[in-house]
Amino acid sequence: MKKRLLTLWFALLACAGLGAQEDSLYATRYVMRSFLFGAGHANVLDTYLSPLEYEGPEVRLMYENMRMTKLLGGNVSAQNLLQVNFSYTKNPAQTARMYSGIINWNYALHYQFRINEQLKILAGPMLDLNGGCIYNERNSNNPAQAKAYGSLAASGMLIYKFRIKCYPFILRYQANLPLAGAMFSPEYGESYYEIFSLGNGGKNVRFTSLHNNPSLRQMLTLDFPINRIKMRIGYVCDIQQAKVNNLKTHVYSHNFMIGFVRNFYILKGKNKLSMPNNVTPY
Repeated sequence: MKKRLLTLWFALLACAGLGAQEDSLYATRYVMRSFLFGAGHANVLDTYLSPLEYEGPEVRLMYENMRMTKLLGGNVSAQNLLQVNFSYTKNPAQTARMYSGIINWNYALHYQFRINEQLKILAGPMLDLNGGCIYNERNSNNPAQAKAYGSLAASGMLIYKFRIKCYPFILRYQANLPLAGAMFSPEYGESYYEIFSLGNGGKNVRFTSLHNNPSLRQMLTLDFPINRIKMRIGYVCDIQQAKVNNLKTHVYSHNFMIGFVRNFYILKGKNKLSMPNNVTPY
C-alpha cells in the first residue's frame, strides 16, 4: 500500500513539473505590442555644426514588443523598443534651420519582481543602439553630422495596476541609463571629406560612459480600455548628450504620446488570441 502511495505521489509531482514547464512554454508565446505617435519639443546642440542651440517641434513614433522568456524560471521578460524621431528646429534669431532625425532601438531583459497582484518592479540590462543625422542648412563645408552610437545600459520599470471604481488602469514608469559604449565622432575641425576620401581620420570611435555621455531616457504611460480597444497615453523625456573629441552635442526631447495596445497569443498557422491576465508580461 505504501509503495502504491509513493508511486502515485511521484507521478503527481512529475505531472506537476511537466505542467509547469508547459505553462512556461505557453507563457513565452503571449506578446504585448503597442504603437504610439507623439509630438513635442526638441532642443538640439551640435558644436560641430553650430555653437548655438536650436529649438523647435518634434514628432516621434514608438513601437514596443514585450513577452516573457524561459530564463530564470520564466521570471524574465524581453522588451523590444523601436523609436523614430524627427525635429525641425531654428536658432535663437530665427535665421537658420536645422533638421534632426534619429532611430533608436533597445533590447532589454528584465527580471520581474512581483510584489503583489497590482505591483511589479522590473530591472535588468539593455542594449541601446542609435543612428541618424543632423543637418544645418546654413553650413556649406560641413552641413551635416552623422550620429552613430551604442551602449550597454541599465533599465528599470515599475508597473502598477489599479481601478477607479470598476474602471481598470495600468500605470508604467521606465528609465534607461547608458553605462558603457562607443560613439562615432569627427575630431574638432575635421571634415568628413578628410575622414572618408583622404583617409586622414583620427580617433573617430571613442569610448563613452557616464563621464562623457550622461544620458537618460524616461517614459511614463497609462493604459485604459475604451470599449474593446486598449488605449495608451504617455510622456517621453529623452535626454541625450555627449562631449567627445572636444565637441559637444545634445538632443533634449519632450513628447506626449498616444496610441493603442494589442495582446496576442502566437500560434503558428492559427489566429491570435487575447492574452489572459495571469501570464501577461506587462
